[in-house]
Amino acid sequence: EAASARFREATARHQLEAARAALALGSRARSDEPALELTAPVAGVVLRRYHESSRPVQAGEPLLEIGDPAAMEIEVDVLSADAVRLRDGMPVQLFRWGEDAPLDGRVRRVEPAGFTKVSALGVEEQRVWVIVEITSDRERWLRLGDAYRVNARFELARREGVVRVPTSALFRNGGNWAVFRVVDDEAVLTPVALGLRGGAWAEITSGLDAGERVVVHPDRALGDGRAVRLR
Repeated sequence: EAASARFREATARHQLEAARAALALGSRARSDEPALELTAPVAGVVLRRYHESSRPVQAGEPLLEIGDPAAMEIEVDVLSADAVRLRDGMPVQLFRWGEDAPLDGRVRRVEPAGFTKVSALGVEEQRVWVIVEITSDRERWLRLGDAYRVNARFELARREGVVRVPTSALFRNGGNWAVFRVVDDEAVLTPVALGLRGGAWAEITSGLDAGERVVVHPDRALGDGRAVRLR
């Protein structure tokens, strides 16, 4: 025990001497040396400050993080199974970033390596970083800053002049897709063929014409020929 106590005493004495030396160095630097002006390698604004007060630093130790907000890019982590469908230059919509109107962007790069991430349900997922460039006018997103959160929607394909219905109107019937058309205040069971599908809408390639009305969120009790009423 005596040897252990002497070792702790020696260690504490060494730490005290090191602290005094650092304090003396800092005091001498403040009193004897002129202020040192550091020039950043790039123009920008300070994003992070790694030290809140003066203290000795080592060579190569970071002091500040500087960036150009106008050159900001978005990092989106997507499932690897979805990342293989993305291509450089694809249009992207950025929403839930702080304003109602989404921002426009495009895919600049899909990283070649993925990583493992545990979902909120505790499931391990393989994900990939996708770098998105904002293409909307800079004046629209002046307040968007580093490490802010946004949601992204990737446009995998686009077709003009197609018939589409809300996905909430679709249901399976005998292994095929179907909807209920509204004809003379009656529900008419109508098989349909699907084309492109998005989150809220689906393209109808056959079975419906433009302008026809359909039932959304059809009840299980609804059947062919049953009366319906518009809300």
